Amino acid sequence: MNRKIGRLLAAFAHMLRMTPNQVTLVSALFTFTGIALLATLPPTWYLGIIIWLLLALGYAWDSADGQVARLRGGGSVAGEWLDHFVDALKISCLHLAVLIGWFRYFPLGNELWLLIPIGFAIVGAVTFFAMILNDLLKDSRGVAKAIEQGGSSPLRSVLLLPTDYGILCLSFALWGSPVVFTGVYSLLFLACAMFLVLAASKWFRDMKKL
Repeated sequence: MNRKIGRLLAAFAHMLRMTPNQVTLVSALFTFTGIALLATLPPTWYLGIIIWLLLALGYAWDSADGQVARLRGGGSVAGEWLDHFVDALKISCLHLAVLIGWFRYFPLGNELWLLIPIGFAIVGAVTFFAMILNDLLKDSRGVAKAIEQGGSSPLRSVLLLPTDYGILCLSFALWGSPVVFTGVYSLLFLACAMFLVLAASKWFRDMKKL
């Protein structure tokens, strides 16, 4: 979905003669505004909707920068670096903002709940780094990139939905209901942690084959 919306945004940005780096910065503006709201304002139902929309728009614009680069005849190494840099910053900051929001506003009852956003930040950062590193190591040895995890299918797409960043963005629509959000966010964390464990084993075997 984010790529389809990103395609429309890419066409719009191209009409405005925006550069891919400018599109990346627009994405960052939406994303980090939503992240800041998580940490600074008490949770309400309408705040959750606003945060979801900001994060979703940031995600869609993030999908547009590469498409704008292709429309302009190709991107640059600096542009790719900026894109990945913003993504890495986003992944860690989002979960740390949840940590702050939970500590300040959520009736958790037990501080052990705070380990969940900390763990999610670790899982998110390690997963992103591993995926980038996989491509770098394969490229350095002349191995063509394959579609991640060997392709896609309807069943596979459904099974991996809990690990999708778009679903994580959507979960923040529940931010105004702390008990419900805590449960949903915790389940998404468990799904992403399980995915990392299973994927890391496969990725390591792939590296041994290079």
